[in-house]
Amino acid sequence: MPILRVNASPDGPVLHASPASAIRVMSAAARGTGPVIVMVHGFKYDPGHARFCPHRGIFATRSDPVCEKRAGWPRHLGFGQGCADEGLAVAFGWRARGALAGARQAAQTAGRQLAGVIGALKSAAPARPVHVITHSMGSEVLLEALHHLPRSSVHRALILTAASYQSSAEAALNTPAGRSLELLNITSRENDLFDCIFEGLIPPPVPGDRAVGCGVHMPNAVNIEIDCADTLRRLQTFGGHIAAPRARICHWSAYTRPGVMQFYKHALRNPQAVPLAGLQNALRQTSTKRWARLLCRPALKMPGMAVRA
Repeated sequence: MPILRVNASPDGPVLHASPASAIRVMSAAARGTGPVIVMVHGFKYDPGHARFCPHRGIFATRSDPVCEKRAGWPRHLGFGQGCADEGLAVAFGWRARGALAGARQAAQTAGRQLAGVIGALKSAAPARPVHVITHSMGSEVLLEALHHLPRSSVHRALILTAASYQSSAEAALNTPAGRSLELLNITSRENDLFDCIFEGLIPPPVPGDRAVGCGVHMPNAVNIEIDCADTLRRLQTFGGHIAAPRARICHWSAYTRPGVMQFYKHALRNPQAVPLAGLQNALRQTSTKRWARLLCRPALKMPGMAVRA
């Protein structure tokens, strides 16, 4: 399987469990065909940790039938299928344990190293598209990286139930690298509790700021609310066949819900079939009111009527 495992470290990017030069190995691996997809995990993971190593969890190269949250992202995104042009997967690990504020600071430090990784890949293969997919506080790693990259470094980025503020996202999208990418902001009212915790523990950069779960309103961004029935119906036009949500509170459904990773795979590998403008036109860009999912109540069951959630 064409996958590189790279970690942020005090000395810069290093290969996971290997003494070889990360930059040299990445430069050699980048000279292939197909897209480069960089995967960035969120809070609680720590490379090399006995229980919380992302390379043995969400970045694993095999699926875990017992715990779908540990099913490997690489295979879900189309790697390991034996295709000549399946591209290169880059699993980027960083120390994301401890207090939330400390983890956020670590994410911003890791973001500068992610910029070095993407820069090395683009330097070795300028014409090869580089995409990024993140979950939770992994969005902070990406947003920081954009401040240290030139234009056209990243083609498309997916941030899944991101732990970032709207102003931080807007500032990153106003950089040269940010203005040239397409951002798919995957949101869900299932994540409202986690957005609220984030806002309560991390001071906002500007008064009144909200987490990006409330939307990112920039010309090159689209908000995809995956617990909205109308959104799920409209996504079918773009090859998205995603199961309806089951939980009212969940931080992981953005990559564990049946069908959702297949949609991300399609959006990253066939961006022309999932165009940004088409998504913006088809999907509403105002988020459902916060707590709407948690506070919803089934309608009274009346004779001859179905129960509605």
